[in-house]
Amino acid sequence: MKNSIKISVITATYNSENTLIDCMQSFASQDYNNKEHIVIDGASTDSTTKILYEHIENIAVFISERDGGIYDALNKGISHSSGDVIGFLHSDDLFSSTDILTAIAASFKDEKVIAVYGDLNYVNKDNLCKIIRKWKSNSFYKLSLFFGWMPPHPTLFVRREWYTKIGGFDKRFEISADYDSVLKFFFDPNFKSVYLPRVFVTMRLGGKSNRSFKFIFRKTIEDFSILKNHGFCFMFSIFILINKNLRKIIQFL
Repeated sequence: MKNSIKISVITATYNSENTLIDCMQSFASQDYNNKEHIVIDGASTDSTTKILYEHIENIAVFISERDGGIYDALNKGISHSSGDVIGFLHSDDLFSSTDILTAIAASFKDEKVIAVYGDLNYVNKDNLCKIIRKWKSNSFYKLSLFFGWMPPHPTLFVRREWYTKIGGFDKRFEISADYDSVLKFFFDPNFKSVYLPRVFVTMRLGGKSNRSFKFIFRKTIEDFSILKNHGFCFMFSIFILINKNLRKIIQFL
């Protein structure tokens, strides 16, 4: 018998042959029945599409074509999803255990709950048992947003209609559109979230937003632009960004 809440998990891929099998198996091993995997590939040139076709029985929607970047791919995935709840599993990430979607679905039985999120571990890309950084979140308080707080986005599961409400991810931002969406969600007084104090996702260290100083600088510029768009003045934006980055440093300790 299927569970009542349908969860769509979206994975964007591009030349992901080295990590994709782990990602696919992680989704397939989830013990929650009412789920679908949406995979949007950016016309990979390695063996990514071959691997995906080998796992096609576990994929509800598979599209491979050129796109405008990761957020364009995620928006495309949202538009092709049919779940009540949307989550994301990047091609180099894994769910930390087989019951993650089951735990998430249980929280969504409360119809007032709009979002569920948890914790995230960054690990060595060659040794998944070696934890380098722990992103331990906490229950949401609106004041937290003014001190650089955001939930680990790969752990954030949101009711589908809310992505429609905010118009999906803003593709003007190549690295930080997830931060923009978090502010849009969590500043809304009707956005009720639940924090589950457990690790949802294991992420290989070296993602686009933290692989080099160049990307970190670009991300900071995008974050600043996003805060400006949300009405924050120059000095308050700087204050928030300092706290946002201090939170990251603490995660390594």
